[in-house]
Amino acid sequence: MKTRTSWQVTRSVWHAMFIREALARTMADRMAWFWMLFEPIAIIAIMVLMRTVVMGKVKHIDGADFIPWLVTGLFGFHLVRENLMRPIGAVDANAALFAYRQVKPVDPVFIRCYLEGMLRSFTFLLFISAGILLEIDLIPDEPLHALFYWLSLWILGMGAGLTASAIAGLVPEMGKIIRLASLPLLIISGVIFPLNFIPHAVLDYLMWNPIVHGLELLRGAFFASYRPVTGTSVIYLWYWILSFTVLGLALHLRFEQRLKRR
Repeated sequence: MKTRTSWQVTRSVWHAMFIREALARTMADRMAWFWMLFEPIAIIAIMVLMRTVVMGKVKHIDGADFIPWLVTGLFGFHLVRENLMRPIGAVDANAALFAYRQVKPVDPVFIRCYLEGMLRSFTFLLFISAGILLEIDLIPDEPLHALFYWLSLWILGMGAGLTASAIAGLVPEMGKIIRLASLPLLIISGVIFPLNFIPHAVLDYLMWNPIVHGLELLRGAFFASYRPVTGTSVIYLWYWILSFTVLGLALHLRFEQRLKRR
């Protein structure tokens, strides 16, 4: 009997776990697809209403129309946030599977991040298609750059999710703290208002947030005339991506047995 390689075993584990997670994510709740579509629509509607009431117009951000600008930022942010939040609890939820020595605590984290990224990408494509039908400019001016920055945000969320899942698995209280800390990110990441309006002294601190760099680069790829905030850097973004990923993998490797016993 031919012995399977380690990669073949891992691929089989990931395939089985992906099917399990996909069914649980999309079929367990009859309203799952509705909420995935309704949440961004509701947020966009609220933001447009607020801008209309406060400023009396919704037409332009410098270099881009407001609604496409908001949509790209919102989906990019949710891609990071959900890849950060979904892995928290993934280890405990799949604890029974660790009876099989082929399954590692890091496996459900990878699968959840992959599934979440696929769902968010599919939903974003639906919005782009709807934008084309409604004559809203959601087609990226630089498609390859837009794809690269979208994948960068996806990997940033995955790296943060790897780290958060390990920390929350070792210290359960940290999971609650991370969830609370994620709430202000929507405000400080420049999702709903242009960072160019913020005083320079405050902006210097906000630019420490790697999500800001990812969203500004993504918007710059979608809208050729849009100017990202001064200091935006893809190198800085990837420093954070690599740091989160290495730290997360190191924690999972170092504390694998403790995570299994939880």
